Amino acid sequence: MAIREPGGTLPLLTRPISQFGNPRVVITDKLRSYFKPIQDLAPGVDHRAEKGLNNLIEGSYRPTRRREKIMGRFKSPRQAQRFLAAHDQIRTIFRRRHYRFPTISYRNARVDAFDLWDVYAAEMTA
Repeated sequence: MAIREPGGTLPLLTRPISQFGNPRVVITDKLRSYFKPIQDLAPGVDHRAEKGLNNLIEGSYRPTRRREKIMGRFKSPRQAQRFLAAHDQIRTIFRRRHYRFPTISYRNARVDAFDLWDVYAAEMTA
């Protein structure tokens, strides 16, 4: 969408709009020069300008990237990978998807997780 006509419209957007009609949503990156042409071509369209919103691959590993950013003080990628592999297993024990459970079930799952962790810790020290 970076190529613009002299009139200020986006040629890559004019043809699909003329062929298929106005879209409900247009997703672009945060380049400010997209706002005015999209507003002129398709008034009332929901224009979402967020980095990576239209890139499904970029959004799919966002939790992993967040963890790597938090734990980014490793000396090598191998060390980070070893830690993340172990941390992921521990996280699956303790971090249940609480939105899928009623409150009482979530609390019981947390108690079970801590009991399981106590068993693992006892095995490691023995």
